[in-house]
Amino acid sequence: MAGEIGWIDLTCKNADDVRDFYQAVAGWRSEGISMGDYEDYAMSPDDSDAIAGICHATGVNEEMPGGWLIYITVDDLDKSLSETARHGGEVLIEKRSMGSAGFAVVKDPSGACAALYQAGDEV
Repeated sequence: MAGEIGWIDLTCKNADDVRDFYQAVAGWRSEGISMGDYEDYAMSPDDSDAIAGICHATGVNEEMPGGWLIYITVDDLDKSLSETARHGGEVLIEKRSMGSAGFAVVKDPSGACAALYQAGDEV
């Protein structure tokens, strides 16, 4: 549903240490996600579905802003990106494909970053 927070990622240089931190502090379990020659991590509470990702700041994630990044679902990614500049924001990372979905990273007028995410075949 548009407007919901559908995911959250943390991109950092020390992803293994951060994964271990959230396993110990929050009780999350991790599942490796192959990124070719390394793994990022999908984090889950108990045996539930994954709720967050912890990613290495390298490869396809090298340009991602540091810190927790929310992914807000939108109905029309192209429209949302065109509205970004009109409303005082900035597109930091242009639209990318992720399977049949697409996302882009924007900065709002306060300087905070978020990803806009559109699922489906029309991306």
